[in-house]
Amino acid sequence: MAEQPARTAPRDIYEARVVHTERLTPHMIRVVFGGEGLAGFATEGFTDSYVKLVFPAEGITYPEPFDLVRIRKEFPRDQWPPNRTYTVRAWDAAQGEMTIDFVVHGDQGLAGPWAAAAAPGDVLRILGPSGDYAPRAGADWHLLVGDESALPAIASALERMPEGALVHAFVEVENAEEEQKLITPDGVEIQWLHRGGRPVGEALVSAVTGLDFPEGEVCAFVHGEAAFVKELRRHLRLERQVPRERLSISGYWRYGKNDEAWRAVKREWNEQVEREQERSA
Repeated sequence: MAEQPARTAPRDIYEARVVHTERLTPHMIRVVFGGEGLAGFATEGFTDSYVKLVFPAEGITYPEPFDLVRIRKEFPRDQWPPNRTYTVRAWDAAQGEMTIDFVVHGDQGLAGPWAAAAAPGDVLRILGPSGDYAPRAGADWHLLVGDESALPAIASALERMPEGALVHAFVEVENAEEEQKLITPDGVEIQWLHRGGRPVGEALVSAVTGLDFPEGEVCAFVHGEAAFVKELRRHLRLERQVPRERLSISGYWRYGKNDEAWRAVKREWNEQVEREQERSA
């Protein structure tokens, strides 16, 4: 893309119906959504477009038409529908189908078990979309770094790279069974890093800090568990002197916290990290 699209915020509610599901790896399930309820949906050029999946609270029936503002006004907070943020792996405007890949660890969490049990015809409300990143055509090279949670966005970015782009892509997964076949530009290979029981992101930090950076301007996308993202943010901003505007970097999740708990502190956590790095500069 010649220019970075302007950041957008989630705004619309869509009703998405499951078309089909597919197990990509032992711990990742793909769900393809479609239906008339997705009319008007668009990802607006971002490769990290994301939506919020809205799940009904257990045992609660909400009035139709579904209206979050009304629900939050009329229902007690513990009956509000929880939501989870997920990257749009692909949007097929011609078919009106949206693909989302879910990391699944048995019965843990909310969205993973839902995806594992999803069947054609199941309905889920979706809030969004929003987005912040797409590969810059004018960059001299690109750095893509993430764990499983960032893999859909990294895969989408690889598919949209400018012709002839120089790319270093690092993806950490548990083992070789979790690797996926992805479309990559000519000459670009993903470096799959196997965690093998080590802390999430340890292999990514080692790979990036040990990388011989090419000359020129980098466009970087670094996302995943918050602890390793914090380490790499410090490394890239302070040691590599990468300007903030060339970085898309954020903790998608944090070990030991569910989505609601992480969202509640994420802004403050990011601001604290920025202050610490400014003092260290």
